[in-house]
Amino acid sequence: MNKTHKAGFYPRFVFMLAMSTVWMAGLHSVAEAQNPPAPTRPNVIWIMSEDNSAEYLKHFDADGAPAPHIEALAKHGITFDRAFSNAPVCSVARTTLITSCYGPRIGTQYHRRSRLAAMPEGVRMFPAYLRDAGYYTTNHSKEDYNATDRDTATVWNDSSNRASWKNRPSKSTPFFHVETTAVSHESRLHFPESDVDNNSTTTDPDSIKLQPYFPDTPLLRYTRARYHDRMMDIDEHVGKVVADLTQAGELENTFIFYFGDHGGVLPRSKGYVYESGLRVPLVVRVPEKFKTATSRSLGDRTTGFVEFVDFGPTVLALAGIQTPANVDGKPFMGLDVDAKEVDGRDETFGYADRFDEKYDLVRTLRKGDWKYIRNFESFLPDAMQNNYRYEMAAYRQWRALHHEGKLNEVQNQFFLPKSSEALYDLSVDPHEIQNLAGDPTHAEKLSELRARLIERLKSMPDLSFMPEAVLVDEAMKNPAAFGQAHRAEIANLIDVANLSLLPWDQAKPKLTAALNSDDPWTCYWGLIAASSFGKAAASLLPDATKQLQHTEPLVAARAVEFVAIAGDQDPRPFLYRSLQRATSEIEVLPILGTAVYLNDHTDGRFPIDPNLIQLSFKAKPKGEVQRRLDYLK
Repeated sequence: MNKTHKAGFYPRFVFMLAMSTVWMAGLHSVAEAQNPPAPTRPNVIWIMSEDNSAEYLKHFDADGAPAPHIEALAKHGITFDRAFSNAPVCSVARTTLITSCYGPRIGTQYHRRSRLAAMPEGVRMFPAYLRDAGYYTTNHSKEDYNATDRDTATVWNDSSNRASWKNRPSKSTPFFHVETTAVSHESRLHFPESDVDNNSTTTDPDSIKLQPYFPDTPLLRYTRARYHDRMMDIDEHVGKVVADLTQAGELENTFIFYFGDHGGVLPRSKGYVYESGLRVPLVVRVPEKFKTATSRSLGDRTTGFVEFVDFGPTVLALAGIQTPANVDGKPFMGLDVDAKEVDGRDETFGYADRFDEKYDLVRTLRKGDWKYIRNFESFLPDAMQNNYRYEMAAYRQWRALHHEGKLNEVQNQFFLPKSSEALYDLSVDPHEIQNLAGDPTHAEKLSELRARLIERLKSMPDLSFMPEAVLVDEAMKNPAAFGQAHRAEIANLIDVANLSLLPWDQAKPKLTAALNSDDPWTCYWGLIAASSFGKAAASLLPDATKQLQHTEPLVAARAVEFVAIAGDQDPRPFLYRSLQRATSEIEVLPILGTAVYLNDHTDGRFPIDPNLIQLSFKAKPKGEVQRRLDYLK
């Protein structure tokens, strides 16, 4: 009987002990959730909203939308009034963020990429360093990178629509999480024009203030009002993230960055290097437990310049990780970061290259309130066709009013050739509509910023002075190394491109030499620079005409542009010939850009017959080449 009792007792005892252990563990889990252990390293969350400029939030601009949750972050943190994306489009901007490197230096400057660029030797996408240090790294869920890490599996613990910091292995594991909201994406303004008649916006269209370069129409007012509503949707999303952190007891352990992934999204913003395309909202909420990492009072605002190459190094600094060598950014927060030094930063660099099917090489340098823009293909107007941009009714109406002659001088600028360089005093001209480059009063400032930009382009060196087709064929296994190997050649091409900045009598002999060079890319840039002079360069027509049959189709296409701009000869047969001789999509694409330029921007003299376009290959059904072909039909 005793044996039977003992045999029954021990199993029951073991069961009760096990249940007690489970119950105690449950109590411990509840207590840990309510009072998580004091962290030794902070968590970091990035909340990125797509396609929105700082000017659309009242926290940054009196004419913007209210955003109480974002404003609450600012009261418990820092507002960066001069934060900049380096590029005005998502894949290039996001690649700049994740690599901490300038796109034109590492071959990631084209949207959409034709081939992924390998990361520079010895440089990782920065979340990999966090993961190596024990952080749980997650991305929900957009990547859109133009680079590939040499070991992509070690960048994120999870990058998907299921990724969450809540899935980390333990409550004591620090995390870095990226949350992207698309409610402000450009596509949210792709609505039928008839929506204006059924106005259902929370924001009253009559209450908003339009930018001076827009015609004041009900459609433009409605479009901006509708976008203000999207800003308020973003604010609600920010509030939800904060609520989740609060519920988990992690709010005061976590730095929360809210920012736009680049400017946008009304016309003349996304895809353009004006402030409307580059300046982004940035607010960082600082957790109580890590206030010493900022050397600032909560609620501070700074006008120190920070740019996307700096964001990765900043997260690493907050985590106590040294900035890797060979990146371009530097932290703007962290224990060893001097807030006064950050406040004194006053320079940012911007770049634009290809946006889907549209090429336009532009570089910018802003220093303080002065903005310098270098338009290397100045004869191309901002309004050059990009199919996706013109899905927006506001874009189409703006262009229609231009064709009808109903725009004033400022509103019409978008549709005219650009100047080779522009200089703006943003303190009095925040919308960049009064170009001071030709004003002798500002000649010294123009010269200073021009020289500084050229220095930066050469020191990188900037890979875009080689055609994209060359980079795809020769550089993408290690673009940064390719740039260093061709440093002198690229510097020479920059010098040729800059001949367009000289007085004509000084430029002419140098352009003549460039057009007759045995080096195809010297000739290529010589033709581009000559086109910038317009009809004033007509004396170069004999030299340029010889290049209409150049063995490099890309060079011949540039000769086509110059002949169309400066002369009366019909260059279209040579354009069709170049298209037929090109051997890849990425070689054909810029030549089709020339076709669109001739079709749309030469006063109707050279309409393109799509039936005469013959390619040596079949275009990808949904690729950039097919977009151009569809437009020209």
